[in-house]
Amino acid sequence: MAVPELTRFTLDNGLRVVLAPDDTAPVVAVSVHYDVGFRSEPEGRTGFAHLFEHLMFQGSESLEKLAHFRHVQSSGGSFNGSTHPDYTDYYEILPAAALERALFLEADRMRAPKLTQENLANQIDVVKEEIRLNVLNRPYGGFPWILLPPVLYSTFPNAHNGYGGFEDLEQATLDDCAAFFDTYYAPSNAVLTVGGDFTVDRARELIEKHFGDVQFRPRPDRPSFFEPHPVGELRGEHIDPHAPLPALGVGYRMPDPINDLDGYLANLVLAGVLTDGDGSRLQQRLVHREPLVVDLNAGAGLFGPFEARDPDTFTVTAIHPPDVTTERVLGALDEELEKLASTPPDAQELTRVTARWAAGLHQEHDQLLSRTLGFGSFELLYSDAALVSTLADRMAAVTAEDVSAAAKALRPDSRAVLVVKPEGGK
Repeated sequence: MAVPELTRFTLDNGLRVVLAPDDTAPVVAVSVHYDVGFRSEPEGRTGFAHLFEHLMFQGSESLEKLAHFRHVQSSGGSFNGSTHPDYTDYYEILPAAALERALFLEADRMRAPKLTQENLANQIDVVKEEIRLNVLNRPYGGFPWILLPPVLYSTFPNAHNGYGGFEDLEQATLDDCAAFFDTYYAPSNAVLTVGGDFTVDRARELIEKHFGDVQFRPRPDRPSFFEPHPVGELRGEHIDPHAPLPALGVGYRMPDPINDLDGYLANLVLAGVLTDGDGSRLQQRLVHREPLVVDLNAGAGLFGPFEARDPDTFTVTAIHPPDVTTERVLGALDEELEKLASTPPDAQELTRVTARWAAGLHQEHDQLLSRTLGFGSFELLYSDAALVSTLADRMAAVTAEDVSAAAKALRPDSRAVLVVKPEGGK
């Protein structure tokens, strides 16, 4: 990806702004990233960051409930939001002529969302239904992203369920909402990104007009979520009433995504070497040659790459027949990691993975909205929006020796193993 012509500046109230003009199509994308995710929610309020994301769509200082939806959709646009470990984002994509409308809408709810008891009660019910649909009533729901962290981690920010427990959600109050907003939804704790068909001067004028008078509030201190690596193998078990087959999740600690980006990228390449495509190491051994599993995946980043600060998790997940034991799958995994640790992958294997990853990255960022969200999240996490455009080159620079070192670090005596059993299974 070519390095974009980005314009970056900060308003007097602390709002960081990234402008990425692109006149290839008459559309604009607007995103706001707030530096708060579910790792920042208070103990006893699991799921609160995600619940608050829902509340941000329930009206604002100048607009009634559902008005945000109506204004975006009547302009021919679409919108959404999402909660991540360390940030929450809100975004729209619209025809270029509607840029001011999108900026007004985001500024209005940054200034003051409509926090009412009715909205809170309604959105608690909505989130609970989402949890039923996506986790409680689905085979392998929450596997591994909800179920594995409490095995691997010991602190509340890293180990708790970011979707939330019903009891915690039901105890959320309007005072909780007001405190969360006042603390984390300050303009100084946010990044506004605009991509698409506009001029920098006009966008800057509109941003000053709509966001300039949002009241300054101090940026909250961001705590470190560091905790030591496990000493020894950690084990956990979960009974899944909907799972047709047993499953296995293995979690390892990864290099710091922010301060050791190249080490983190080596883990991304390693994940591809292990499970990306039929020719990958674990696919060949566990699916085709032996076979031991019916589904297999390795991933760098518990929620995907570049979703979180340190600590982040390298995962290997497998679904296997009942007559295949956990130890047999783990033994094969350890053997393949040992081979990679002692004998680096050859150039062809390495190029296959990096080329496929780069192609996927280019395809993703060929879409204006994805590109805009990438600039915003990288500005927030790395203080460098343009870094997203150099990832493919940095990935291509990962050496076979780097991949070997990454494999060597995934040790049996420093990992979590989660066993998922069907209800009534052994």
